[in-house]
Amino acid sequence: MNSRPIHMVISAFLGGLLIAVAWSPAMAQVQQRFGVRTPLRDGVELVSDLWLPETPGRYPTVLVRTPYLKAKERWVNLGHTFAREGYAFIVQDVRGRGDSEGEFDFFFADGEDGFDTIEWIGEQNWSNGQVGMMGGSYRATVQWLAARERPTPLVCLFPQAAAGRYFDELPYMGGAFLMEWALDWMNGTAGRIGQGANAGRTDWDKVYAHRPLITMDSVMGRAIPLYRDALTHSTADEYWQRILFSSSDFAEMDIPALTVTGWFDADQPGAVHYWEGMRAYSPARDQQYFLSGPWNHGETRTGGSPTIGQLERTSRSMVDIDALALSWFNHCLKQEPQTFDFPRARVFLTGTNEWRDLADYPPPNMEQRRLYLHSNGHANTLYGDGTLTWNEPADEPSDGYLYNPRHPVPSGPAQVGEDQRVVQRRDDVLVYTTEVLEAPLSMLGRVWVVIHASTDARDTDFVAKLTDVYPDGRALLLGTWPAGVIRARYREGRDREVLVTPGEVEEYRIELFDMGHTFLPGHRVRIEITSSAHPFINPNQNTGNPVATDVEWRDAQQIIYHDQERPSYVLLPVLPEG
Repeated sequence: MNSRPIHMVISAFLGGLLIAVAWSPAMAQVQQRFGVRTPLRDGVELVSDLWLPETPGRYPTVLVRTPYLKAKERWVNLGHTFAREGYAFIVQDVRGRGDSEGEFDFFFADGEDGFDTIEWIGEQNWSNGQVGMMGGSYRATVQWLAARERPTPLVCLFPQAAAGRYFDELPYMGGAFLMEWALDWMNGTAGRIGQGANAGRTDWDKVYAHRPLITMDSVMGRAIPLYRDALTHSTADEYWQRILFSSSDFAEMDIPALTVTGWFDADQPGAVHYWEGMRAYSPARDQQYFLSGPWNHGETRTGGSPTIGQLERTSRSMVDIDALALSWFNHCLKQEPQTFDFPRARVFLTGTNEWRDLADYPPPNMEQRRLYLHSNGHANTLYGDGTLTWNEPADEPSDGYLYNPRHPVPSGPAQVGEDQRVVQRRDDVLVYTTEVLEAPLSMLGRVWVVIHASTDARDTDFVAKLTDVYPDGRALLLGTWPAGVIRARYREGRDREVLVTPGEVEEYRIELFDMGHTFLPGHRVRIEITSSAHPFINPNQNTGNPVATDVEWRDAQQIIYHDQERPSYVLLPVLPEG
């Protein structure tokens, strides 16, 4: 056998950027250490698995902290990849999960635990005192929480889909409780190992029908303290303030980060929140980078596929995220190269299926334009007379529907890229559609639905979706979640609950979060408005009672206004063509 070293170059096409990583069998030997224990300030010990180059030495370290168990094939593979490239790679079970001691308590301990872990890494004889963090979802949020504590060895972050807006992302959105997510995720993390499989034959119709919400978990199979805490703390009080980031937090965080998210990522609201906070306030604002593809939550780690639902996004939308992470750490932790060859922001527009490199995100040339709702008073269903135009309304009749919380609009098939016409045929769904477009309409940035509405209830919900209507009639869903929502009692802010005066007309702002999409010629823009998306959010019982303990139900008569004095509209972030 030829013993001469064979050098290879592993290349990844990253939306137009070719990243090459040199590799040699001389670097291929890896040592692994399982069950490495890290002591924390309160005496709890967290447990990790560690991969190192075979040659003794001090190496830059990449840290992953996870509640989803460290003993996963993905981490073994990445551990070997990074160790061969001259890194220490360590994956740690967070407090109360897997092999680690203590009690799991959502994100609340992860700032201090991350700080202690990073400081401990810096003291080890295999560490050169420089640490970077990577990982997606929960594993991304813990990076920001640790960075806020400012551990000395922490050099850079690679957060993928980081949660961070807890009343507009999870476990609440627009103040509405994410019932489906909360039961699933909080049951899954209720023990030291994954618990999701034990709910595989749950009678979900029975569970979701149970009231009060505060004991719905027991009907599923167990009392879950996190679930009950989330319902009990129904405003952005001191309980949540521990993990909410303010402008002063960002102003003290001097750390580079490459933020990864997607237009269909359920944690995009948090990812964009951290990006905007760092760009606005951090001393490291010029060391922030942003990548958003046409990806859902999981695809922020895998880099996607050519289609999602019925939405074509082509193979050019796919990115080797792990290769990008390695390139980022080579720059941050090894200064190889000293400058990072990546635009400030790189985003993908579905529809035209193209990557765009930007000097900033959102782009400064983006224009906020209003698509106004119109009708002759019969916008119910997709067969009604609801329209969208750029023209301000004159004197027009309002639209109305009866919202029955015992017969809510289903959130399925509200998955991105799926046809929504089955829902748009319901009489309690108002539908507004543009004429067929003669020219492309590109949007890039935050999308809002702003309505003037009244209800005869003390509290209720207003829910909206944005769809792209194809020439064949399909109405494909766009957005991060199945729908956007505002719970009326939170219309004045998430830090307080203010009930509605029945019959009073008020403005409601429904956030659909950030999107990058081009509506092509021959297509139409459509918005739908209703009051439920079950079981995505708990159906508002319209009573005004405390949501956690409410056992009463009532119907609500909803009226949407779109006249000269009370316009309703979709606020689109429109990009100029050319």
